[in-house]
Amino acid sequence: MIAIEYLKFPIGRFVVPESIDSTQIQEAVFCLSKFSSFLETALVGKCEAYLETPYRPGGWMIKQVIHHLADSHMDAFIRFKLALTEENPTVNGYDEAAWANLPDSVMGIESSMAIIKAVHEKWGLLLCEMTEADFRKTFFHPQKQRSQSLAEVTLMYAWHGMHHLAHVQLPNLQQVKL
Repeated sequence: MIAIEYLKFPIGRFVVPESIDSTQIQEAVFCLSKFSSFLETALVGKCEAYLETPYRPGGWMIKQVIHHLADSHMDAFIRFKLALTEENPTVNGYDEAAWANLPDSVMGIESSMAIIKAVHEKWGLLLCEMTEADFRKTFFHPQKQRSQSLAEVTLMYAWHGMHHLAHVQLPNLQQVKL
């Protein structure tokens, strides 16, 4: 029997560190820069039936996870650009569950994989060129009702990618029992 908490958060929940150092940022930048490769490797040999299997009972199908990653990380990249070019801009929130039920969430994953690859190539370059001062820049997130530094958000999206990568990699998805 596998606990639902593990199926929801196989690498644990994201916790904002009290302080963020350059080593944590470098590790997160590495994860984000290489994320599309990690995801491509995890999907090698996976058939359509696998992609149409929820990673947990009541959860999204693997293909919905892939589409969510494309949507979420594309949005995050734009938020970074806004924060780097404006003073604490207010970003838009969105209803990720509603987005996951739009018609494009059940199509093949090829276009979303192409988006993930392109976004992470651009985002990785941007992150590698950012200074310590850049990572202190912020945006205001209306759903969280607070400003977030790009250092925090870098760690959060590195976690987010690895979190969903773990969903894709969950062993024996078709045999998961609660």
